[in-house]
Amino acid sequence: MQIGTRLHLSPPGAAPVAAEVVGFAEGQATALAFGPLEGVGAGTPASLVPPAALAVDEAWLGRVLDPFGRPLDGRPPPPPGPLPRPVRAAPPQAGQRARLGPRLDLGVRALDAFATCRQGQRLGLFAASGVGKSTLLAMLAGGAAADVVVLALVGERGRELREFLEDDLGPAGLARSVVVCATSDAPPLMRREAAYAAVAIAEHFADEGRQVLLMMDSVTRFAMALREIGLAAGEPPTTRGYTPGVFAELPRLLERAGPREEGCAGAITGLFTVLVEGDDHDEPVADAVRGILDGHVVMDRAIGERGRYPAIDILRSLSRTVPGCLRPEEAALMRRARAVLALHAEMADLVRLGAYRPGADPAVDEAIRLAPRIEAMLGQGKGERGTVESAFAALAAALEEMADAA
Repeated sequence: MQIGTRLHLSPPGAAPVAAEVVGFAEGQATALAFGPLEGVGAGTPASLVPPAALAVDEAWLGRVLDPFGRPLDGRPPPPPGPLPRPVRAAPPQAGQRARLGPRLDLGVRALDAFATCRQGQRLGLFAASGVGKSTLLAMLAGGAAADVVVLALVGERGRELREFLEDDLGPAGLARSVVVCATSDAPPLMRREAAYAAVAIAEHFADEGRQVLLMMDSVTRFAMALREIGLAAGEPPTTRGYTPGVFAELPRLLERAGPREEGCAGAITGLFTVLVEGDDHDEPVADAVRGILDGHVVMDRAIGERGRYPAIDILRSLSRTVPGCLRPEEAALMRRARAVLALHAEMADLVRLGAYRPGADPAVDEAIRLAPRIEAMLGQGKGERGTVESAFAALAAALEEMADAA
């Protein structure tokens, strides 16, 4: 027996309960359960079971499942595929991994123009609660140029699942998606397993040569589940109560997304949300995730309060692959727009107080004229779709129109 060994507990007169060994103390194994422990007591028989695996099938598309592949949508269980895939797996070897693919249309202008993404890239979406994160995920699920979408809802509120599926994701988005859900009232092992299961499903479709968009909401709740498991296993709490195992496990999960082995046409483009408590973007999980991923997108409550959605803070968002996927004229447009927005933000208080006199600085005058137009271009309705090309065309039109008007 070792850490990670799976068990079935068989209480008399009740259904078996799955459990997992999470640690050892004084020669005895510590196990946590995946479900309620009613009926389990001293002397309850326990039997070893094989490691967790999912036999993914094409029929899983359009389904809402729990981490074990069981249906949550009231429909019959999905048929198993021919080949079980381990839920826990190592990422591809770094030296044998393919390079990032061409740029990927995400369908959201603010991202396509200012945080352009490539196939196989991993982006973090950093946001406090209630800033429009779920709506942005739904826009990406419906508008991104991916063959398959895998969505992991880790620790979400149970009442919000149907609202998200029916109102935000919609039938068209769900049809090409597999949704894996473990709600906030689920045991920590189930919340952790939802993340692993979603990655395993994404790996299945990517190994078939498809472009997969993997979205996880949220990595923070995955880390919280790991913290509960680590504390139960006897790990010492460190920064903000997180155990050392949390920061060892995060890269093992996140590195599984990305390009597959050289020669495989498929890739997993990952978008992982991170809840920032009290808008603290330097809290331990956010800091660790930002260092692992290939870019970060910041959502700001103040932008949403001004009425611009998605509430993405352009100046604080960054895609590390932008230099390799933009044409020179697109890169020049993006740099100019960023400079305009930065200068406008710097001078906003002076302008608001009437301390700046028009004509004193041509660059500031230009920023005052251009920034509102750029902000208008960044706003996008939930049902709107676009491409990288159309995003840069809209940005160029905004800058040129205001320049001509001046």
